[in-house]
Amino acid sequence: MSTLVIVTHPNLAESRVNKRWVQELKKQSGITVHNLYEVYPDEKINVAQEQELLEQHDRIVLQFPFYWYSTPSLLKKWEDAVLTYGWAFGSEGVKLEGKELLIALSAASVEENYQHDGRNKYTIEELLIPLEATSHMIGVKLLPYFVQYGAGVLTDEELEQSAQRYVQTVTS
Repeated sequence: MSTLVIVTHPNLAESRVNKRWVQELKKQSGITVHNLYEVYPDEKINVAQEQELLEQHDRIVLQFPFYWYSTPSLLKKWEDAVLTYGWAFGSEGVKLEGKELLIALSAASVEENYQHDGRNKYTIEELLIPLEATSHMIGVKLLPYFVQYGAGVLTDEELEQSAQRYVQTVTS
């Protein structure tokens, strides 16, 4: 199985979690790591290139830090530009049908904050409903989310465990 990991972190060099995940992914075979902010610093997305990359892989991973209960802005811009009618959805938009989609995110807050009685009042699953709806529209199989809570307070040991669990999830 070929896997495309679309990394969307506006400052990956300063990230602990996403940067460590990418470092570990790059050691694996059969995985293409595609950093949107690196490829498109001007945010001018090459739609044909992105669609070709998606078509070449069986599993697509969207990896990002959870910003304001959503994705970083470039990932949303990428979705709007790349997942077009007639290509990704619509009566003839079947290019992604049957592929797998994994959402992998880091959240600065601890898991307890993402509960109905927690600070954020909603679960991660509830906050990710737009991505779930998108997966249904484009015909991909949505895999269980990979979430690293408490990204801002992880110990070095917990970070290493997270990286190992993430690679195992992406490759299984």
